[in-house]
Amino acid sequence: MIIPIFRIFDIEKTHSFYIKYLGFKMDWKHQYEENMPFYFQVSLNDAVLHLSEHHGDSSPGSAIRIKINELKSYHSLLSEKEYSYSKPAVEKTPWGTIELTVIDPFSNKITFYEEIE
Repeated sequence: MIIPIFRIFDIEKTHSFYIKYLGFKMDWKHQYEENMPFYFQVSLNDAVLHLSEHHGDSSPGSAIRIKINELKSYHSLLSEKEYSYSKPAVEKTPWGTIELTVIDPFSNKITFYEEIE
C-alpha cells in the first residue's frame, strides 16, 4: 500500500477540512512531546493519508487521486455540509470518469474519481 503524506500547518483547519468536511476518520496521531509538530493518519474507506506538520516531510501543493464508489452520493453529502471554503462540482471527463476535486487549506489537491461506462 502506498500512503501519501500531505504537509499541514494548522490542526484546527486540518480537523475542519479532513474530518468534519470530507468525512475522513482519525486513525491515530503522534507528537514526540508537547510543542512539537503533529503527525496524523486519516482514512476514508480504503484511502489512507498521512498529514504532517513536520518540516521536510512533504511540500504544500501536492496532488493525489482517490478512487471512490458512488461519487455523486459523496458529492451530495459534501454539498449538505456548511463548509464555506469549498464548493466542488462533479465533472465528467473525456477519459471515462466523473471527478470531484477539492483543495485543502494548505494547497494540497485531492481528486476523487469514479470510472463510468
